[in-house]
Amino acid sequence: MAQQQPRVNSDAQKELKKAEEQFQAFDESIQKMTLENMNKAPKEELESQTKMSKKEERQYDAPVIKPLRSISSKEKYNPAFEKDHRRAWEYVKCVVENKEIIGEQIHRWTKPFPGDPAQEWKIPVNKPIYLPRFLAIELSKCQYHRLVMQENQVTGSDGVGTWIGAMVAETKVNRIDCRPAGFDDKVSGF
Repeated sequence: MAQQQPRVNSDAQKELKKAEEQFQAFDESIQKMTLENMNKAPKEELESQTKMSKKEERQYDAPVIKPLRSISSKEKYNPAFEKDHRRAWEYVKCVVENKEIIGEQIHRWTKPFPGDPAQEWKIPVNKPIYLPRFLAIELSKCQYHRLVMQENQVTGSDGVGTWIGAMVAETKVNRIDCRPAGFDDKVSGF
């Protein structure tokens, strides 16, 4: 059902038309924001919460984190992915940091491959631990885009005037960060 325009005088009708055009221009600028464009935003660098040297991280007796519970899968295991499966399940030493709620443990469900059980993990933060590689990679990719309205960008022009302002991705922010423990920054543990 189409929405009907209210009956108003000619000046108000012009204002309604102008507001509708502004809304359409804003809607178009939002649609132009693709994930590819947003991923070009710079990553916001925050200071590490874990104050340990690389030497201390290497010497720290890190616990091995196991899933709390598992729910079996009805899918068949595909042996074609054996090499990837073995690599994904290798345990790596890392430090996990919760950037949103500092110090709070992270609860996560995973199911990395068909045939693997769904597993619940309770992950401690701010200390070195051993996690499966797939889980460490998944945690390191937990991020969101901080969007802002750029007022100095011209988005369009017509007979009424020039339209200014566009929604852009300002930065990428990690919600959860997972980094290798005890390695140089140049060497990736993942």
